Amino acid sequence: MAIQRLTRGRVAALTGCNIETIRYYERVGLMPPPPRTEGGHRLYDEELVKRLGVIRRCRELGFSLADIRVLLDLVDRHEYTCAEIRDITVAHVEDVHRKIADLRRLEKTMISMIEQCDGGEVPECPVIDALFDPDAGATRQAGRRRGTAASPPAGRAPGRRRAEG
Repeated sequence: MAIQRLTRGRVAALTGCNIETIRYYERVGLMPPPPRTEGGHRLYDEELVKRLGVIRRCRELGFSLADIRVLLDLVDRHEYTCAEIRDITVAHVEDVHRKIADLRRLEKTMISMIEQCDGGEVPECPVIDALFDPDAGATRQAGRRRGTAASPPAGRAPGRRRAEG
């Protein structure tokens, strides 16, 4: 069943893509400007709806706008080879692997911060310490391993909350 020419609102509803996102894709040149009615309404045909679907799928897979632009340009000019598309995809997979490695390092850091926190009622928190000063959390953890506890700041008894003001 062929799609009739649709307004941007109908395309948004049909594809689940936000109207502002469609506008953005047009503004940055990923979507060509659709033809307009005499009243100025944009009308999207089946090819434009399909192109929007490709862009959305590429974004779901984490492709950058620059990579999507290259892919679409190759397709638009009918000058691509499977090898070229594969090379772009391989480069993207390598980027995904780098991001996964970064996320694993982030996870280890966060777990280390959480492990330093006993969840007590004292307004001292090793997670906050580590966020403000990465060395502070490590110092506190080292102290715990040696069997010493961090002292509360002067003027505050252990286990007492700071007055809120």
